[in-house]
Amino acid sequence: MLRGGASPAGTPRNVLCAPHPILSAVAEPVDPTDPDVVAAAADLLATLRHEPSTTGLAAPQIGLRLRLIAFDTRVHPRGRSSAGELVVANPRLAGASHWDHGREGCASIAGLTADVLRATRITVHGHLPGTGEAVTIEADAFEARCIQHQLDHLDGLLFLDRVPGALSLHRRLHSCDA
Repeated sequence: MLRGGASPAGTPRNVLCAPHPILSAVAEPVDPTDPDVVAAAADLLATLRHEPSTTGLAAPQIGLRLRLIAFDTRVHPRGRSSAGELVVANPRLAGASHWDHGREGCASIAGLTADVLRATRITVHGHLPGTGEAVTIEADAFEARCIQHQLDHLDGLLFLDRVPGALSLHRRLHSCDA
């Protein structure tokens, strides 16, 4: 099970940078109990742990066209809810409400942030890699933003695809931008 400290050891991978073609491809659904998927999830989590200012990653960002996301928003200054350190297979947005703009950045896009409209309260359903156990995540504030950002990666979208134009972009000033 890839939740908290109960995960198998993984190997950190390089994070792909835009415009790598995998970042614009739709990721494939996975069998969360498949040993290769469990190994990929462990690598995703190891990579997240290895990226000091990153709160979430999606499998396409490490070169895998798999529907896997990892996130941990516990220490982010704008966080309220926190599911902790978690990897989710085949996550899907089941509910979204209370929309607001917020600043986002991305490990795959160096030096830029933008104000992006996202729901501030969400419900996500998915499965835990390893056991295949169904999981439901109720998230708000920054954690909701982080998860939606990762879900976009699974659909081949970058946060830049959600901004209306160049005037919405900002130079990244510090590491706590999403």
